[in-house]
Amino acid sequence: MSKTGKEIKKKFVPKRLKFTFLQNTYPIIENTFMSISYQSPGIFEETRFEKIHNIIFDSAKEASIEVAHEIAELIRKKQDKGKTCVLGLATGSSPISVYQELVRLHKEEGLSFKNVVTFNLDEYFPMQADSIHSYHYFMYEHLFSHVDIASENVNIPDGSISAKKAREHCLEYEEKIRSLGGLDFQLLGIGRTGHIGFNEPGSNLNSRTRVITLDHITREDAAESFQGIENVPRKAITMGIASVMSAKRVVLLAWGQKKSLVVKEAIEDAVSSQNPSTYLQGHKNVTFILDEDAASELTRIKTPWVVQQCEWTKELKYKAVVWLCRQTEKSVLKLTESDYNENSLSDLLETQSVYDLNIEIFNRLQHTITGWPGGKPDAEDTHRPERERPKQKRVIIFSPHPDDDVISMGGTLDRLISQGHEVHVAYQTSGSIAVSNDEARKFVEVAYDLCDGAPNQDLKATKNLLSEFQGNPHESLELRKIKKIIRQKEALGATRFLGLPDSQVHFLNLPFYEAGGIKKAPITQFDIDIHTSLIKSIRPHQVFAAGDLADPHGTHKLCLEALLESLKSLKKESFMKDCWLWLYRGAWHEYEPYEIDMAVPMSPAQVRRKRKAIFYHQTQKDGVMFQGNDPREFWVRAEDRNRETASIYRALGLSDYAAIEAFKRYFY
Repeated sequence: MSKTGKEIKKKFVPKRLKFTFLQNTYPIIENTFMSISYQSPGIFEETRFEKIHNIIFDSAKEASIEVAHEIAELIRKKQDKGKTCVLGLATGSSPISVYQELVRLHKEEGLSFKNVVTFNLDEYFPMQADSIHSYHYFMYEHLFSHVDIASENVNIPDGSISAKKAREHCLEYEEKIRSLGGLDFQLLGIGRTGHIGFNEPGSNLNSRTRVITLDHITREDAAESFQGIENVPRKAITMGIASVMSAKRVVLLAWGQKKSLVVKEAIEDAVSSQNPSTYLQGHKNVTFILDEDAASELTRIKTPWVVQQCEWTKELKYKAVVWLCRQTEKSVLKLTESDYNENSLSDLLETQSVYDLNIEIFNRLQHTITGWPGGKPDAEDTHRPERERPKQKRVIIFSPHPDDDVISMGGTLDRLISQGHEVHVAYQTSGSIAVSNDEARKFVEVAYDLCDGAPNQDLKATKNLLSEFQGNPHESLELRKIKKIIRQKEALGATRFLGLPDSQVHFLNLPFYEAGGIKKAPITQFDIDIHTSLIKSIRPHQVFAAGDLADPHGTHKLCLEALLESLKSLKKESFMKDCWLWLYRGAWHEYEPYEIDMAVPMSPAQVRRKRKAIFYHQTQKDGVMFQGNDPREFWVRAEDRNRETASIYRALGLSDYAAIEAFKRYFY
């Protein structure tokens, strides 16, 4: 019997990727390093919706290493034959780990780039090459400055040319690619609009390198690194769809939940100019490389029972029944045999009656709900999400930024404090880059005026700097210091309101975050050790951490990585046997109902208390710097999300609550 979800992936995906398709279906791909067989898209039931070959990896890092090795193998094969290797390269966050591995292969394993000629997909227009926002700067920072490629072999569209010369420049770019025999390999990312390169919706299949007007969503996604959408160029030079389709080999990278819907459209939907990535369905040698989050909306992953028979684990059965409720718009206990039969779930009833199955799933959902997130004292806890003992628990809530605690689990934090647990909140980063200069100026001017005309030199200098600073504000240590203090005091305002002593609030100021920009440094042992020291000093029974990895600049992900490494190193400590880890999600994404292990309901009064706690973070209200593609304020997002979770529980036939905060237990 066929497998589902991750089991499908492990059946079809080897540890080292290699793509050799069935004869007479797709041509054999030469640029790989192991020989295994992989069936082409749509040939079996589990992939019948899919029109593009794809491979799903556990992590983006693992996938990136494999792609880098394929590129390295191609370079070496070309070297052995005395030929030039022509690479099409992409920018953005997706390929960074690929470039890191290529640099490692060059430095540690002797991979040479002397026979390599590269062509980048795109560049902002207008854009000077030496700007930190240019793709020229990006490529040299991440790859070219670290390998032995000849500068004359690097080709990047020139964003500094005049508008009059742009057309001629684009034609010359295409001609140079053609003169070298075309691209041997094209690396791609994918945008939320489905763009590849900067080929926005409406791009023609026959398009070549040209100047294009950027979609508003694309500019919105770039706004963070440009310090506001008003600073993002409105145009770009990009290789066209036909340019990409002419490459002998195409690999597209997609990481994270925020790419999942557009990936599903690209792989399963009809070809449309409104999603340019769907044009890749017509390429004979293309592979999408995905992590699990980016693949989560694919039919064979999200609803495998629609395409094949399944081995029904408890988790998959739970997921299927909750899905059926939402499909039929019925509560669990109202589902009928016909509902199961008409929605590809008849085999669920082979060993269990409809009544018994419905009761089983209803009870499981019911058992996730608790008003006692630290465990209910003197209560039988067999079916409760948390243990009854110890009655008073030591709790650490890790918050990536100084407001994620109240935004994501403010109601639960309030409950834990009021129910007598020893609660500690640990703010992992300073959050300083999210404070605008205008907000900082207000605080500095108040402090300045309170000095009665005799401010100290540091305050004078900061006030003058805020008035005159023209560069990247995050590169100024002085500005970051004042902004860090502002966010600390806002956080203390919120925790004091909820009744938490200042002695139980910890500002970790993780070093990786203090890199002087939106781009973060890698996690180091210093970041891990800071977590380890705090955990060992408190010896917690519960740890709460942000499991929401969809924040746009990766801070949540890095914070969670550091915490998990710390917990791993502490696993042999005796107190860790009694320490449970609960994950919450932030302002970006929520758990699906079948993923929830603990649901903490809130009354209308508790919702208002949570809102007031969020309001203490004044600099993060009213159009904050980094709120992503959602225009709602964070407190509105949180309330809408909590209200929606309660609505889903109500629709499934459970109690009617004003709002619910959701958590998933993580076994480390």
